[in-house]
Amino acid sequence: MTLAIVLILLVVGSVLFHFLSPWWFTPLASNWGTIDDTISITLWVTGFVFVAVNLFMAYAVIRYRHRKGRRAAYEPENKKLEGWLTGLTALGVVAMLAPGLFVWAKFVDVPEDAAVFEVVGKQWHWSYRFPGKDGVMGTVDARYVSDKNPFGLNPDDPNGQDDVLVASPELHLPIGKPVKALLRSIDVLHDFTVPQFRVKMDLVPGLVSYVWFTPTRTGKFDLLCEELCGVAHFAMRGRVVVEEEAAFNAWLSNYPTFAQTSAQATGHAAAGKPLYAVCGSCHGLQAEGNLALNAPKLSGQGDWYLKRQLKYYKQGARGTHEKDVFGKTMAPMAATLSDDAAIENVIAYIKTLPDNPAPATVKGDAKNGQKPFVTCGACHGADGRGIQAMNAPRLAGMSDWYMVTQLKNYKLGIRGAHPKDMYGNQMALMAAILTDDQAINDLVAYTDSLNTLR
Repeated sequence: MTLAIVLILLVVGSVLFHFLSPWWFTPLASNWGTIDDTISITLWVTGFVFVAVNLFMAYAVIRYRHRKGRRAAYEPENKKLEGWLTGLTALGVVAMLAPGLFVWAKFVDVPEDAAVFEVVGKQWHWSYRFPGKDGVMGTVDARYVSDKNPFGLNPDDPNGQDDVLVASPELHLPIGKPVKALLRSIDVLHDFTVPQFRVKMDLVPGLVSYVWFTPTRTGKFDLLCEELCGVAHFAMRGRVVVEEEAAFNAWLSNYPTFAQTSAQATGHAAAGKPLYAVCGSCHGLQAEGNLALNAPKLSGQGDWYLKRQLKYYKQGARGTHEKDVFGKTMAPMAATLSDDAAIENVIAYIKTLPDNPAPATVKGDAKNGQKPFVTCGACHGADGRGIQAMNAPRLAGMSDWYMVTQLKNYKLGIRGAHPKDMYGNQMALMAAILTDDQAINDLVAYTDSLNTLR
């Protein structure tokens, strides 16, 4: 009898949890409500079977419980019962699978008027490519992938010259317009998922997959990778912004074409030297850094990283948090660089300065820091020299006290919390593996030791 009561309570509790649970689908934001319908059908079929089987078990336990003087009847076969069970099971399977087949037929049938764009997945970030005025995207090939051509476009294909390259995890789309996303991975398996759109599809190296959908609601939605793609898989986040078409066009116009990025002029060190005078007052004449002024070493750091951080300061993605005292000091300094050309010039000058390793100032146990650095090395490189393709700057030989400050800032939400700092948000998630200040000091002490291991 106790078992029967437990089974009945299990059924009642499960049904109540299903209808009263706050954990349910996120609000729909695309045309794929039919996917919700197929899931609901599956839940109803499996739920009915769950309730029926468990209540029958409870009934059988009560009805055929042990009684003195009675023996169980032995019936090895019952063709009528087997026929009913086979038929009902077949109906249940058909009820679950048939709707999915109809939905899948629509899922792979892309509307002729769907606008095509490309999603590129790479450890551990998203980027996007849109066709230019000709409406045709150029060809790509893995052999063309490099730091200067991260999308791998064929430089000899005229159709690709006007392709618009969005080297940012944030994607904008117009509302009410069907779109087809071509999905391409440059390294390992990834998966394109926006829960509110109800679509997901793997990005498989060596081939191009696709999904299509029509955004039906304006707003900002998280883009997730739902394929285990490496140590920073959980931090591979993006954002999809659905907006009116005019706003979408304005956003797209801010990004360069492939031809523009290929023809982008490098900075001139001579023009950057007088601009660096402002920087040198804190960072040192040789960009060696100055602990007393909380100015880190710049020489030897990746030019791409310096460029991004200067733009972040100018855009307000860094240096605006109320507790970021030194960041607030840097923001007006970055504002003295009037445009991108000025940024390119000052960075070109910094590249001419001697790259002498910064002195070690942090006291920590390098042996204890070696283990957590394995995680850091997945992006920053095992030698700490930085990897541009991973959007990870150089650590070895840079100002160790500055790294300690920034790791603490990431953990406290002072840095990496701004919505425009998508890569900073990734770093904030990774910094969480360091449990306390001692763990931070140990890790940074190990990065100091990398200078002697070269």
